[in-house]
Amino acid sequence: MTDPFELQDLDSAPPPARPAAYLDTPNASQREAGETVDGPVLVLAGAGTGKTRALTTRLAHILLQNRAHPGEILAVTFTNKAAREMQERVGSMLGVPVEGWWVGTFHALAARILRRHAEGVGLKPNFAILDTDDQVRLLKQILDAREIDPKRFPPRTFSAVIQRWKDRALAPDQIPQAEAIDALDGHAMAVYIDYQDQLQRLNAADFGDLLMLCVRLFQLQPETLKAYQRRFRYILVDEYQDTNVAQYLWLRLLAQGHRNLCCVGDDDQSIYSWRGAEVGNILRFEEDFPGARVVRLERNYRSTPHILGAASGLIARNQGRLGKTLWTDLDEGERVRVHGVWDSIEEARWVGDEIEARQARGERLSTIAILVRTSAQTREFEERLITLGLPYQVIGGLRFYERQEIRDAVAYLRVIHSSDDDLAFQRIANVPKRGLGQATLQTIHLHARARGVPMIRAIRELLGTDEFKPKAKKTLTDLLDDFERWRVEAQDHAPAEICDIVLEESGYTEMWRTDKSLEAPGRVENLRELVVGLSEFETLTSFLEHVSLVMDNEDLKTTDKITVMTLHGAKGLEFDTVFLPGWEEGLFPHQRSLDESGTQGLEEERRLAYVGITRAKKRANITFAANRRVYGQWQSSLPSRFIDELPSDHVEREGEPGLARGGFADEASAFDHVSGPGYGAGWKRAQQSRQSRPDDRVFARAGAGADGLDVGQRVFHQKFGYGKIRALDGDKLEIDFEKAGRKKVMASFVEVA
Repeated sequence: MTDPFELQDLDSAPPPARPAAYLDTPNASQREAGETVDGPVLVLAGAGTGKTRALTTRLAHILLQNRAHPGEILAVTFTNKAAREMQERVGSMLGVPVEGWWVGTFHALAARILRRHAEGVGLKPNFAILDTDDQVRLLKQILDAREIDPKRFPPRTFSAVIQRWKDRALAPDQIPQAEAIDALDGHAMAVYIDYQDQLQRLNAADFGDLLMLCVRLFQLQPETLKAYQRRFRYILVDEYQDTNVAQYLWLRLLAQGHRNLCCVGDDDQSIYSWRGAEVGNILRFEEDFPGARVVRLERNYRSTPHILGAASGLIARNQGRLGKTLWTDLDEGERVRVHGVWDSIEEARWVGDEIEARQARGERLSTIAILVRTSAQTREFEERLITLGLPYQVIGGLRFYERQEIRDAVAYLRVIHSSDDDLAFQRIANVPKRGLGQATLQTIHLHARARGVPMIRAIRELLGTDEFKPKAKKTLTDLLDDFERWRVEAQDHAPAEICDIVLEESGYTEMWRTDKSLEAPGRVENLRELVVGLSEFETLTSFLEHVSLVMDNEDLKTTDKITVMTLHGAKGLEFDTVFLPGWEEGLFPHQRSLDESGTQGLEEERRLAYVGITRAKKRANITFAANRRVYGQWQSSLPSRFIDELPSDHVEREGEPGLARGGFADEASAFDHVSGPGYGAGWKRAQQSRQSRPDDRVFARAGAGADGLDVGQRVFHQKFGYGKIRALDGDKLEIDFEKAGRKKVMASFVEVA
């Protein structure tokens, strides 16, 4: 087949222009974005302003005006789905399918170029592209060869570090020395070098290589770069605010030819820095491309004026933005509701009741979404929706009890509850890694099957023989002793306490604490939330039965379901009614973002709040709780600073007495505070008022251990009630409870009465 790349005269004069009736429907700004085809253009497309229409109009205009052949257009998207939609829309505008143009994701387009010029970067054209599992397996081999402890430095941790370097287009010889020394105790650089050598030996590349090697190709072969610069008369990029350094360099190199680069994005929706995205790419556009024209799409077709007013007032607090003002000609609609509750249990109950009420008024559940800051927040809402019989779906992630870390933790509890539960034991026998090899586990399986006994009994029988090597025998002996001890302790400890003990003493939580992958912090938060959930149950039996019922409730045969998802996964979506729970300091904005990135982290959290509000078409509901449980311990919470930043003209504050004004004791004291992160006397009075009431679930916190506790002190336990401390042993207490008698409990589960 003839290759048009070799034959087209890219400098030939375009044929005569054709009529532009397709430009009649867009609004003025969309039309301006579509018709401004010469030179660099930045289209600042606010939420719900029809950026896809602007993009497709521009592409159709270029083709119908015969400014370029399809093969001379490079259109870059962030997902394959977006690429297909772009092709379909432009084809619909033109009346015929568009063929021969370059449209796709960054990685797909870079791979297409590398296939043609693979030898230039030391590969063959048929190179393989490794997926994540392949990368981890290869890294594991390298760690084994270098005798690096995979428990201390998991392969996935190295993968994450290497991919961050590749996102910045940094090959091993380009890593700053100080950074190379610090990364993973200095091991990362050596492993990166070995990894790249192995990839070349295998004639393979990973996804990070596709952009990095393409940039290297252009730098090493200027003539190849010039050929592509001549070829692509027009370059269009969607979601430019989400580009990383490697993608930025790739685009900038290609755009130096005709300079007809159009980038579409929204600096106010840049929320993926943890994936390598650099908001600075869009903020510096006019500096990087002198003479660039900026077109602002500000007419919103999605949300009501009150929703837009609240979101705009909030995001205006950010310093790092180019600025725009969204407007709409829709009816005024409802104000954004800010609802305060005493605790997270009441929050889930209120949201559930509101959804039931909306359903009773005829609103479809599929038009309703609960958008949370962290995945751990979904548990209480899932539990409440199941109780109410409201079908739901968790988008972009698993349901709470389906998640790997939760299944593992529950497996530990199942074995404690029943030593005959082989499925549960198999799941966690070597999790965390205990050095039990496949041969050892196979020996246990064969003996259990031959004798018709559970695996744990088979192990006990085999321990009296020489079937196991000494190391495996000790490991299994210790493991069975642990389970026996936990089984005894479960008789005197509440389910939440025994779960906390097991997760800590087994090393399971520590395994995720030391894991450096992006998912690890979220997994630790989920484990904490599991302990919180267990505090609602009196026995392990009742909890395990509950989990079975929840898992059995998954396959409701209906398409009308509430959407539950994280804010990060919600960008680009829209719903009639949106619930935004957990707007409290430390949760949203998230403390980890503030600790790791300071002001930049705060501004990204604010952008995330902006994204959340602008998902709503008709109704946005923000909730915050004065108290949340962490490891079964009630802790007081401050309302998020973002609540204080919402313009009062667009907000309706409501809730329980003392909380309706965002956490302040009364309406007059609502304004008795300082701006920014602090809250003043009004909040303090509300806190003191609540703590003086015996029916409120706010207590002085004992801390993670027994600090501040002493023999004879009166304390309160969620399950056993009030009692006095009789003995202390580290973080374990022996307490005489007024109704439950003498019990052993963990210090973190009691409050000073």
